[in-house]
Amino acid sequence: MTDTAMDGAGAAAEAAGEGTLTSKDYYFDSYAHYGIHEEMLKDEVRTLTYRAAIMQNRDLFKGKVVLDVGCGTGILSMFAARAGAKHVYGVDFSSIIEQARQIVNDNGLADQVTLIRGKCEEVELPVPKVDIIISEWMGYALLYESMLPSVLFARDKWLVEGGLMLPDRTTMIVSAIEDHKFKEEKINWWEDVYGFNMSCIKELATLEPLVDIVPPDQIVTDYCCIKDIDTTVCTAADLNFSAPFTLTASRDDYVHALVIHFDTYFGKLRSATEFSTGPLAMRTHWKQTVFYLPEVLEVKGGEVISGSITCAPNASNPRDLDFVIEYTFKGEIMQSTASSTYKMR
Repeated sequence: MTDTAMDGAGAAAEAAGEGTLTSKDYYFDSYAHYGIHEEMLKDEVRTLTYRAAIMQNRDLFKGKVVLDVGCGTGILSMFAARAGAKHVYGVDFSSIIEQARQIVNDNGLADQVTLIRGKCEEVELPVPKVDIIISEWMGYALLYESMLPSVLFARDKWLVEGGLMLPDRTTMIVSAIEDHKFKEEKINWWEDVYGFNMSCIKELATLEPLVDIVPPDQIVTDYCCIKDIDTTVCTAADLNFSAPFTLTASRDDYVHALVIHFDTYFGKLRSATEFSTGPLAMRTHWKQTVFYLPEVLEVKGGEVISGSITCAPNASNPRDLDFVIEYTFKGEIMQSTASSTYKMR
């Protein structure tokens, strides 16, 4: 793995010098900077899959009223308009919506696209119901900084019976990796810093998940789905969950960390499509999320690591995530049982 620069949201906030915002305000403020939108728009896996889901299903959009939750620069709203939607309403609380309005106007779509600034839970639409809801709500590890509760609110308030949700399904998937080199450089480095013991920071670094690209050759187990979200029926309560996992080693190796990625499906369309953020797929801006284990496991091919992963929105800021990973490993060479708490901030 390679170390990465600060994510777009953090860089935007740092550049703006915002030191007085609450964590909830920071989320919306960070998306006001064009840089994070540039990163998302240049993610062709993300953007082209959404475009395909919309443009290759023009018959489903023609003459329909569409709601775009968290519209950002308005790219999905404009895709929907060009697909023949009767009218598109985009909602976003960030000030980027001011630029989005200009973008919509500059592209001759102002009569077809209306952008509304505000929180989805607080705004009122000019129409009682919509036929389709589109949203790119996914965050790191699927649910970090997730807008999904807002999307579900919009679904329950405005979507007609039998209406379409894009995407309609996502899955959260775990695997295990060997990562000795990077763990030494990033975590164990704190044990001896110019002759000083700074291991207390090592403990902090271990309990903060790392968002980074995982090389495919570092995967040493199979995959296990720990959460399957159907956005047409799920509730906000479903986002607080605990799920078992079982991973089988594919070769003799060491396991330093568990990795979470997600897959996204547009499966209820005539022309269905999907994308993955996994290590074997094309890179996306979501990358993968790495959870270093408290002990290095030495595994042999066919041996099993089993346990559970608990995921819940943070009590102080629901856009942050708290994880608890518990596992048991009983191998030929070693045995290990542990429980660790991780905080995504």
